[in-house]
Amino acid sequence: MFEKVEAFHRPTSIREAIRLLEGGTGRAEVVAGGTDLVVAANSTTRILIDITRAGLSYIRKAGGTCTIGATTTMAELEASSVIRGLAGGILARAAATCGSVQIRNVATLGGNLANGSSAADVAPVLLALDATVVSADPNGRRQLPVAEYRKLVRSLLIEVLIPNPPGGKRCGWSFQKLGRTALDISLVNVAAGLKVDASQRVTWARIALGAVAPKAIRMATVEEHMKGRMLSAVSIAEAAEGVMRAVRPITDIRASADYRREMSGVLVRRALGECAAQAGVAL
Repeated sequence: MFEKVEAFHRPTSIREAIRLLEGGTGRAEVVAGGTDLVVAANSTTRILIDITRAGLSYIRKAGGTCTIGATTTMAELEASSVIRGLAGGILARAAATCGSVQIRNVATLGGNLANGSSAADVAPVLLALDATVVSADPNGRRQLPVAEYRKLVRSLLIEVLIPNPPGGKRCGWSFQKLGRTALDISLVNVAAGLKVDASQRVTWARIALGAVAPKAIRMATVEEHMKGRMLSAVSIAEAAEGVMRAVRPITDIRASADYRREMSGVLVRRALGECAAQAGVAL
């Protein structure tokens, strides 16, 4: 599978990892859990850089921001009391759907993002949470929205920053995933959150989907349409219809585009229904 690999490095610092990545001139691949890299088996890879000893496994909460290191595993996210307490535990729930127990023990948050799969389970959640990523290259570090990370070339993902999300009794969060089996990748996944006021009008809404476009996407127009309206079965159905009109899924071996489009509406209705229940709204 990697018979053409000429060198394997295990740097103990971010600076060393960046130097090795830059020196690879496009032939180097960063590896942590390796669950995506092994499947891809890129024949042009000549250098592997294992960053699991570079000090990037951590979950920290300080100053209203949750900071997660790139090599933090899905199992660690799933088990963390900090992550389970963040936005109704939506990120922990998404991490818990990422394959088998064995996969989650080695698969990392950074790898799930860096692989760039449209079906990545954590990407819609991070979009819904307004998360940003910190990446580094020889010119220094930069912080940018999750959606823009893949534009960078030969940049090392360092950590993910999640601002303190809305909470309280009138707030709800939901993650929904549809796959052919419990362990398969997503045919469609949805992350949603909302908050209502005392009159049950929506004051804040987030809806993001994966596997229905080239990358995970936010439904900003649908979110805006929900704001200021009474949260009801009708408004949720309208949001689902808006999502179905906006998505651009493909047909592949796992599902047809039409099926994915239909299921995007079904999962959005389920997600917003769960959010409504958590926010104390009876539909």
